Amino acid sequence: MHPVIRKTFGGLSTPYYLRHFLFGLAMAAMVFFMSTQGGRSMPLGLAVLAAVSTLLYPYARFVYESVVGFIMGNNVFFLPAVVMLFAKTLTMVLCWAFALFIAPLGLAWLYHHHTKARH
Repeated sequence: MHPVIRKTFGGLSTPYYLRHFLFGLAMAAMVFFMSTQGGRSMPLGLAVLAAVSTLLYPYARFVYESVVGFIMGNNVFFLPAVVMLFAKTLTMVLCWAFALFIAPLGLAWLYHHHTKARH
């Protein structure tokens, strides 16, 4: 594997990537389900966007969790579960929908981090 690919796309742990990939796959399945209602087929552009978003979602989520972790630190908030589930679902959908734009930040950081770690 090329070092750039290993340092970027291989930069997340396998369990982390698979966990978030499965969540991204669930969102792609929902988009597929909604777009095929009424006997229509899924538009090719939407299918490509869903596939790209699903593959990049773990990196977008990594960026989101890194930023939130930096801002929040070790603080803990006690909220009703319904509020937390709504917020979690909303952030997951937004990270998936904008993965094409968010993930490059995570990939660049992973490349930088793994390059710096080798020197």
